[in-house]
Amino acid sequence: QVHLVESGGGSVQAGGSLTLSCATSVFRTPRRCVGWYRQAPGQEREGVAVIDNDGDTHYSESVKDRFTISQDNTGKTVYLRMGSLRPEDTARYFCGMRETGYCYAGIKTSFPDWGQGTQVTVVS
Repeated sequence: QVHLVESGGGSVQAGGSLTLSCATSVFRTPRRCVGWYRQAPGQEREGVAVIDNDGDTHYSESVKDRFTISQDNTGKTVYLRMGSLRPEDTARYFCGMRETGYCYAGIKTSFPDWGQGTQVTVVS
C-alpha cells in the first residue's frame, strides 16, 4: 500500500517562499503520476501541479511561473517549491499519487492515494 507524507508547510509573509516535500513509500513506476493539490476552508480541492515519471509537468494557471514541482532521482520524494506567495495561496496542501496512467488529465488527474496534508499560511 502506498504511503505518502507531506512536510514543509508553515506560515510565511506574502512574497516569500516555501518548499513542500512529499515522501512516498514506493519507488516510482514507469507510468506514475504525483500531484500537489490544495484546499482552503469552504472551498473545493484545487489541483496545483503534477509530475509524471518522465518529468513532464502541468500547473494550474494560478501558480504557473511561481511554483515548481520536481522529484529526486529515486522518485521517492517529490517537491513543490512555492515562490512569490500570496495570501490566496493559503490552504492545506496534499500530495497524491497514482502508480499507472501517467498524469492523464493534467492537474485534474485523480489519485487513489493521498497524504494527510500540510498547512500553508501566507500573511500579508
